[in-house]
Amino acid sequence: MNIALKDYISIFIHQTDLKITGCVKERLAPFNLAPEQNLIMMLLWARDGLAQQELSDRLEKDKTNITRMLSSLEKKGFVKRVMETCDRRSIRIFLTDEGKALESDVIPVTEEFHRTVTAGISEEELAEVRRILIKMHKNIS
Repeated sequence: MNIALKDYISIFIHQTDLKITGCVKERLAPFNLAPEQNLIMMLLWARDGLAQQELSDRLEKDKTNITRMLSSLEKKGFVKRVMETCDRRSIRIFLTDEGKALESDVIPVTEEFHRTVTAGISEEELAEVRRILIKMHKNIS
């Protein structure tokens, strides 16, 4: 049995992700933030001073990608990296004043986008989508 291109759920998820990412990119552009950089910022707004390795683990990104994103955020003046005194290999990431101030502008945009994406979808349906995506994630882990 051959599966038609339109029947591959992975392709549909990828296409949906591209649309979502494009829209997020457009909405974050005025704040000089890329979508993936915003994920780091959101984690830091929730808990400042996370270790670089923890960011990597929580976002499921390799250390090289996280390092590149942090370098960009640092150049923009949103974060600063601080080496641990007890373990020179461990680096903690802290928001700068500018990075902290950005939260009050960006969070409303992300919340509005969430409402747009989830419009007409019940909490039960969202829970089901999450449950299914978690299963898919585990299948390929």
